[in-house]
Amino acid sequence: MKIVDPETGASLPANSAGEICIRGDQIMKGYLNDPESTKRTIDKEGWLHTGDIGLIDDDDELFIVDRLKELIKFKAFQVAPAELEALLITHPKLSDAAVVGMPDEQAGEVPVAFAVKANGGAVTEEEVKQFIAKQVVFYKRLKRVFFVNAIPKAPSGKILRKELRAKLASGAYN
Repeated sequence: MKIVDPETGASLPANSAGEICIRGDQIMKGYLNDPESTKRTIDKEGWLHTGDIGLIDDDDELFIVDRLKELIKFKAFQVAPAELEALLITHPKLSDAAVVGMPDEQAGEVPVAFAVKANGGAVTEEEVKQFIAKQVVFYKRLKRVFFVNAIPKAPSGKILRKELRAKLASGAYN
């Protein structure tokens, strides 16, 4: 197993987040009747690119951080929604949150949050944005916070980001 930079394919050192790649007899041979997908997933050296973002710490423990396709591309930077969500749910006046990328002409995408207020508590968009801004580098700061009654989730508990992105695209949140 190795962790690589998704842009360059270069191996990354311990405690650096990148795409998780695995190789060995246990991986699939490829996609049935789909050589293009196989070529995108398994490289020439036989490494299967999982599409998961993770890191290996100093104790050789693997931590899965996010999905590669969920990363928000802010200019030349990549922002993991799960990192911002983990911070958001520590806010005492929020009970749940989800982060997605919103298209932006200058930056490509900017992080925006959908948040559920805890017990109908009083919290403003600006308070939430400042709460996050104090804890992250500039490119991870939230551009907008939209308050919702519930975060759409699959029965497994997985956030349905596709639904949130569709609501943004429809203009439901401006």
